[in-house]
Parts: sequence; structure tokens; C-alpha cells
Amino acid sequence: MKNNVIEVKNVFKYYGEVLAVDGMTLTIHKGETLGLIGHNGAGKSTLFKMMLGLIPQTSGEININGTSVNGGAFRELRRSIGYLPENVVFYENLTGLETLQFFASLKGCILNTCLPLLEKLGLAHAAHRRVDGYSKGMRQRLGFAQALLGKPRILFLDEPTTGLDPEAIREFYTILQELNAQGVTVVITSHILSEIQERVQRLAVLKSGKLHALGTVQELREAVDLPLAIHVQTSCSTDAVEAILQGVALEALILTGNSVVIHCQRNHKMEVLRRLGSLGDALLDVVVKEPTLEDVFLGYAA
Repeated sequence: MKNNVIEVKNVFKYYGEVLAVDGMTLTIHKGETLGLIGHNGAGKSTLFKMMLGLIPQTSGEININGTSVNGGAFRELRRSIGYLPENVVFYENLTGLETLQFFASLKGCILNTCLPLLEKLGLAHAAHRRVDGYSKGMRQRLGFAQALLGKPRILFLDEPTTGLDPEAIREFYTILQELNAQGVTVVITSHILSEIQERVQRLAVLKSGKLHALGTVQELREAVDLPLAIHVQTSCSTDAVEAILQGVALEALILTGNSVVIHCQRNHKMEVLRRLGSLGDALLDVVVKEPTLEDVFLGYAA
């Protein structure tokens, strides 16, 4: 049985008459990265703030490591949690190192860990530069460094790669992978779905404050039942390809020169591939393209 680190049980959150989170039940396991995705207003940020104990839920329970986020014991537990908000704000007149030391003091962390953390995140060269001279990407990395203070066992990251270049994004997810291997649990939101689809263990799709779907990317693909695309290169005529596929239920068949794109439901994939195999040496290349996470999300959001 997996170790459940975060348990959200039938949680509701009202802002006046507005229902922001509607009966949410969700379990997050130790050492996994869970992605939260949904349209603006789906309830992601509200859920984050409730799990952090920053705002109270209207009803329901939220427990982290068996401790209620509403109880007095959660104050101490929160020291083992790191949080990177979507919009990072710092004191502009402090240097990067002073900023990190300031947050370390608030969290009760050892100050001499700050400079090595800046080095890990590629900010050592700017450690003594004032934050008002930092670029958006540098501020984001400084915010991530702040979230990593004290070696947290749980990380909440809200749109953490905003402003980062491709190399920095790759380094960011490498660090997350290392943390997962050490048993750190990560909850992350992102609107860049192509970026996270191969980098999370599970995804939670939120819609209108409800948990609409939960599972691995592949499980969500299969559940939403979108057609996949099979791209074929042949040395024979496209008429020959069309002929061998007669009788197979296809969504679409696009013929262009010696290229064929076949759209079919998942349950017909193997039959299509078997028939393509009968082309022998005339079959030059086959690429099966699964629906992207964006396709899956739009399928759930429809």
C-alpha cells in the first residue's frame, strides 16, 4: 500500500455565495509528482492555499502526514513544506543572498545553506546583486530556492517554470526528479501541458471546483477515448495502403504522395499495424502519435 502523504476528503470552499471547491476528495502519495491542471477558476490555487493552511476550508478534512491543516500541530509540520506561489514578490533592495537568508531566518533554517542553494539553482553569480536587477527567470529560480529551504518533504509549486528558458526548465525538472527519488512529494500546477505530460506520475483534472479526472497521462488518454494518429511512409502507392485497410473502422485517412496519416480509435490500432505489416519492405516508417495532454485536457474540459 502506498504511503498517503496528503488526504483531501470531501472538501468544500465558499467565498460568499461563490463555490470555489466542490466536494473535492484526493489522495497524494509519498514521493510522487502530482500535476493539477484546469482552466482559470477551476479551483487549483484555492486548493493549494487550503492544503497549505493559508485559508480554511468551509467543510471537509485536509490532512498532511496525518495532521489536520486546521490544528495547532500543523504550524510545526509546515516547516517541512515548501511553497512557490505563481507570482513571486521579493524586497527589491535586498540581494539574492540576503533574500534567501531572510526567508531562512523566518523558517528557522541554517543560514550557511543559502549560498550552496543559490549555486545549485544557477544564481551564484548574482548572489550579491540586488533583486531589482534580476530578470523574470532569475526571480523564478530565486523563488524555487526559497521553496527548497530546509529540505522540505512536500513541495507545492504554482506555475513554477514561468519565465524560465528551456535549459532552466530541464534543470528544474531534473531537480524535481532527484527530490522524488528521495521521497519528496510534489504538487505542481502548470498551463504548459506539453511540458509536464512526461514529468508527472499522475494528473488531477479540475473543472468548476470538482475533481473531474485522476490518473496517469496514459490512463486519462484511454478514458477520454480520443483517436490516435499513425503516420506511415511507404515506397508503394497510397492506393495500396488504402486497399489493405478496407473494412477497418477509421476516423480519417489522409493520403499525400507516399505519406499516409491514419486516424483510428485505440482498439483498432493493432489491427491497422498488422495490416500495414503486410506491406513488407514497402513499409519504410511508422510513427504512432498518441493524443497530447492538451488534446486530453480539452476532451475532459468540453
